[in-house]
Amino acid sequence: MPRAVYVLALGIFAMVTSEFVVAGLMPQMAEGLHVTVPQIGYLITVFAAAMAAGGPLLTMAVGKLAPRTALMSLFAIFLAGNVLAATAPGYAVMTAARIITGVASQAFFGVAVSLCVQLARPELRGRAIAVVMNGLMLGTLLGLPLSTLVGERFGWRAAFWAISGLALVAAAVTLVGVPRLARPGSGGGLREELGVFRNPRLWLVLSTSTLIIGATFSAFSYFNPILTEVTGFSSGTVPVLLIAYGAATVVGNTVVGRLADRRTVPVLTAGLLLNALFLTGFALLAELPVPAVVCMLGIGLAGVTMNPAMVTRVQRTANAGPLVNTIHSSFITLGVILGSSLGAVAIDAWGLRAALWLGAGMAVLGLVTLLPEYTSGRSRTPAGVAAELP
Repeated sequence: MPRAVYVLALGIFAMVTSEFVVAGLMPQMAEGLHVTVPQIGYLITVFAAAMAAGGPLLTMAVGKLAPRTALMSLFAIFLAGNVLAATAPGYAVMTAARIITGVASQAFFGVAVSLCVQLARPELRGRAIAVVMNGLMLGTLLGLPLSTLVGERFGWRAAFWAISGLALVAAAVTLVGVPRLARPGSGGGLREELGVFRNPRLWLVLSTSTLIIGATFSAFSYFNPILTEVTGFSSGTVPVLLIAYGAATVVGNTVVGRLADRRTVPVLTAGLLLNALFLTGFALLAELPVPAVVCMLGIGLAGVTMNPAMVTRVQRTANAGPLVNTIHSSFITLGVILGSSLGAVAIDAWGLRAALWLGAGMAVLGLVTLLPEYTSGRSRTPAGVAAELP
């Protein structure tokens, strides 16, 4: 595995930690910025919306740069947004800072995944994507609790300064550890990259990713209230359970990475089936502690861990360019938004278990979007990508 792949994972870890930091410091930030907790909650939505809408635009803006130069430019933008957050005098400036960091994070994700594919040998690409994605998993497992700990000990601004320091370290390591490569696929430029979106099958493939992530986040977003109010765990136990969930995502991501290249669609099918099963089991048995924890860990193993297979499928349908990867990441972010927001609506109408039933339904819809893969009898790979992928 090229050393640079691990370096890219460190950059994504820094970005994801910044994305999640607000969730762990809502009361402190509300007091410091003189706003309500729900208003601080909107900063999470703003970050996600900026990722989904602005990330592809910024990717196009840096698209003519060599990959390492593009990454360093995105680090600079991200760092500027994070420093602005750390020094924000009020809510409006903080909102602007979250928009800047959200856009930079999404573009970085797309460029990093594209560069990862360029660096790894064909037989290692699925595993390389899994290594990069572990930056995302570890951001959930370690980044959130560590940034929350720093914020609680030294103030919420210190958490943003710490993330800025982490981003500086990641940028320095990237400058040293990522080789200078020419921009791949320079043939048709931006027009060629945009042309792949005329393929209707690509939109179906992207919708699968949205549903996989939406199904997971409809449950994950409400684990805390479900585990305390329905299952009966104490609030002090929930962080331990969430760490166990994060560990399950790291394990699942590693396993999927080893299978993603040669068993892409079967892996996605198995993941959606298992996720639907665990979500349904959680909904039915949420009041029983042991089955509830087993189902929660099962969701961790078979939910967001499908990322390497999702990325591989998208690249085989379109190409491995930064814009395709960033647009795919926007569809993943859309899944987060849909899962959490529709989950809230379902809970208001039918109670906490409704979010789990919603997730199971989205997983089943995801299976429906895979049906054309089986009815066509084979996976159709564009000639341009076939030369790159096994």
